[in-house]
Formats: sequence, structure tokens, C-alpha cells
Amino acid sequence: MSQTTAYQNHKTATQSSSTHTTKTSTAALLFGAVMMVFLSGCGTDETNVSKGNETGTLHWGNGTEPQSLDPHIATGVPEHHIISSIMEGLVTKDSTTLEPKPGVAESWEISEDGRVYTFHLRHDARWSNGDPHTAEDYVWSWWRALQPALGSLYAYMYYAIDNAQEYYEGTITDFEQVGVKALDEHTLQVTLENPTPYFLQLLDHYSLFPVHRPTLEKFGAPDERGTRWTYEGNIVTNGPFQLTEWQINRRVVVERNPYYWDRDTVRLNKIIFYPTENAVSEERMFRSGQLHYTNDIPADKIPVYKESGDPTLEIAPYLGTYFYRINTNLAHLKDPRVRRALAMTIDREQITERITKAGQIPTYALTPPGTMGYYPPSDLSFDPEAARKLLAEAGYPNGEGFPVTEILYNTNEGHRKIAVAIQQMWNKYLNIEIQLLNQEWKVYLDSESAGDYQISRASWIGDYVDPNSFLDMFLCGGGNNRTGWCNEEFDRLILDEAPTAKTHAKRLEIFTQAETILLADLPIIPIFTYTSKHLVSPAIKNKGTNLLDQTMYKEIYLESDSGSNGGDN
Repeated sequence: MSQTTAYQNHKTATQSSSTHTTKTSTAALLFGAVMMVFLSGCGTDETNVSKGNETGTLHWGNGTEPQSLDPHIATGVPEHHIISSIMEGLVTKDSTTLEPKPGVAESWEISEDGRVYTFHLRHDARWSNGDPHTAEDYVWSWWRALQPALGSLYAYMYYAIDNAQEYYEGTITDFEQVGVKALDEHTLQVTLENPTPYFLQLLDHYSLFPVHRPTLEKFGAPDERGTRWTYEGNIVTNGPFQLTEWQINRRVVVERNPYYWDRDTVRLNKIIFYPTENAVSEERMFRSGQLHYTNDIPADKIPVYKESGDPTLEIAPYLGTYFYRINTNLAHLKDPRVRRALAMTIDREQITERITKAGQIPTYALTPPGTMGYYPPSDLSFDPEAARKLLAEAGYPNGEGFPVTEILYNTNEGHRKIAVAIQQMWNKYLNIEIQLLNQEWKVYLDSESAGDYQISRASWIGDYVDPNSFLDMFLCGGGNNRTGWCNEEFDRLILDEAPTAKTHAKRLEIFTQAETILLADLPIIPIFTYTSKHLVSPAIKNKGTNLLDQTMYKEIYLESDSGSNGGDN
């Protein structure tokens, strides 16, 4: 999923870093107001954290304002945090190992050929308004997600299901031919095109979550985007918590769902998610006891926390890649030699050592190494001299005639610093002029999705632990591709060859072929493999850490005698 993803045409304006000025946005003003309220109370003994420990209220830094809480539209990590607290799929994941666990489905069987899954839904599963939760909810919800008019960017996640791709693309028009059937109220049968080793993991991804049909139809057509069904007071969900408040750019509040099947194990009473784009302000909120958890840490603060041995610092491996998307539809960026020259003049070690500082690993491929035993190939390297030759061959000797080009990034100081560094590298090694454009999260996503950008900061966090989670993003016309790049042989390998491979080794061999094609054309520029980095209050118990940095909120509880969040740094 996009590290952190709404869609309208946005007229961009160029800005050079030398004259770069950041306009104060409405969101920033509101966030500042929130900070003033928080910090004005810091002189008292009672803080959000101390009160929350007593009342079972978790205060969570969420990174940014969510794009949407519609699971068939959302694509980003901030959205995932909230959606996963109020919605649940057929299966969930172990908070440490990520092994599939029963969710709405209490059990399932898999046919000997690995193609047919039969799920038995819990008889006590309910929606948050008390309605029974049935197998037909999944059939209707998955039909809805595969309506082209809805424009789900994750429609390809369904392609493992028999005839799902054909239905989405219009080759067949009868949904009865798609491999999902309600055998009775509590039995769902799913037939796959081919055995799919990661299929159970898919079912814990929000794009396959069920939605409440009566609520959607009350507020509009099933394939209509942006209706009011997800608003506070309207939305009906099936997870351990339910939405009770959504103040735009201030906070999102969820509280325990009394109808949740496993409600007796849920120990938190409430979670408050805060939009915290400014990592410096977020870290101050944590230190002043206003947050239990931060979405990020300012890079300059990481060495300070490390040196002091502060136990609130949590850095862990993270299945994600930071990269730049390139709009291959633009004349001067169509040539793969230009894209390779750009990729070969980024000093990744300098970025990870001097800017990010949290153990990120410089990378020259898309898929994080070691994913299910897969190690992606790459012939990329940092080689400015070879890059200048490539640029000259493409018609731009010493950068002459190369148009002024813009890097788009969403509001975040870390993204800005990386963009500035790459701007300087490209100017130094290729003699080309680069300008920077900063946009707020929702606008940035709109621009990227509409193709209204030149080069864009991006990232991808695995939706499940398999190389396919990274590679199938770049299928021709894929909703999360957004580069304009299309390669039929790449599609054949991902859609036809990999799913029918007889062994895991053969699958990895096919992924190697596919990623080689991707890295030869370079519609993206890989920069580094992520680590997750947070400040976590000692009051938080049973959170668990895992490779996807996913939190199982139903398992968390708070202890009131755990001390403070630590001293000043």
C-alpha cells in the first residue's frame, strides 16, 4: 500500500528550491491550533497519556488526514490504520508472525488442488448496528469492488479469484461466473484461477473487506465514489471498534463496538487518531504526554534517542521501498536512457546515512531483498560518468536542452530533505535544473493519480509478504501503477506464468524475469528499503512488531503505572 494515498485534477505550479517557500495550509493552521491546545496543558500533571491510561483511551499519531474510510477506495497507510480498527475481513493476522488467524470466518477448508476455499462464518458475527453478518455480504461487497465505475485502485487484488479479472475488464458480464458463492448464510466458497500461496493474507487487506449494503445504498449507488456513507453517524462496520467522531484535520475517534463477535477480548475503550504530518511537532506531543505513539520520528532526533538508550524508540525491519515514480508519458522522460541516467546519479548511501538515519538500506531494486526467499536482480549502480554518457546518447549532452523538471512530494520534512538532496545530485552530475513542488497528502494523491506530475516521491509497503505484492502494482493500467508504463511480457509473467508455477523456486525465477524487465525500463527509481520508526509509550502493552508494521488494535491494552513517555531530548 502507498506509504502513506483521492483524486481530482490539480494545476501544479513549479517552485525552485532556491526560492522555495512553503505556503501555510489550512491543515497546517489547524494542526498548529491543536498543538497549542495540547501544549498549553503541559503544566498540569494530567496529560492525554496519563488520562488515557486510566480510561483505556489510546492516543495515536496517524501521519496525515485520511483520504477515505471506504475500504474499496483507500490506498494508503494512514487510512489502513483507521480502517483496520473498525473493519475486519474473513481472516486476521498474528501480530508478530503475520500468520493468518480466524476473523469473521471461524474456520475454513482448502481443496486438495489448492483452488477452492470454503469459509465458515461465525454465527455471532454482527455489523455495528446489530444486523447479522452473512456470506452474501462478501459476494455483494466483492461485486461492488469490481465495478469499473468505482475506480478501485486495488481491483487487481481480486485477480486471483476465478474470472474476477475477466469480469472487471468486461470480457464477461455475469458476476455469477466469478468464483465467489454464498452456499448458505454462513458459508462462503471462493474458487481461485490457480493455487495462490498468499490468498489468505489477501483476505486481511482492506480492499477485500465487506461493506454494509443497506448503508451504501441509502447514500448513493454502489459504484458512486465519495458519498456520505463513511461519515460520522452514518458508517456501519464490523470490526472491534466503530467510528464515533471525525473532525477533519483534527482527529478521528473510534470506540468499542458492542456487537463485535470478540468484544470480550477488546480492552481499549477508545482510540483517537491524530493527523501528524509535522514529525517535529509530533515528537513534541509525545514528549509532553499527548500521544502514546508517533507515526514517525524526526531524523535528527534518532541519534539522540539511540545514544540515551531511550526505550520508547522502536526501529524495526519494514517490508517497504521508498522510490520515485516517473511519468513516462512525458516527452523528455519517455526514453529509458534518461530514466537510467537519473537513477544512476542518486547517491543512496548519502541519503540513508545523512538524511534518514534509521538503518534504511540503499536499494537498486523494487522488491525488498529476502521477501519469501526472493532476492531481486539489479545492474543499477551509482555511476555519474556512465549516466552522463546515457543522457548524451538520449540527446542531452551535459544536460543541454533538458527541460526544467519537477519533483512532487507530499508534505513531510523528510521527503523535502530527500528531494532537495536529489535535486542537488542531478544538478551536480547531470547539469539539469530540478524544481520542487510540495502538496498536501490528498492533493498529492490526486495529482499523482491523474498523471499531473513529472517525477513524484512514492513508496510501497507490502500488503502481504510475497514479491507479488510489489510487482503486480506495475501491471498495464494498474490502479497503483500511475507511471504510464506498460509491458505485455511483464504482465504475462505476473498474471499467467507466476500463478501457474509448480514450485516456489519456479515462482521466484519468474519474478526475477519480471523485475529484470521493470528495472531495464525504470519507470520508477528505487532509493531505499524502509525501516519502521516510532516512539511508543511504555504504557502500551501487547502491541507486537512485525514486518508490515501492522497493529492489531483489539489486542492492545494500556497500563496506568508504566511511567511517562520519557524526558526531553
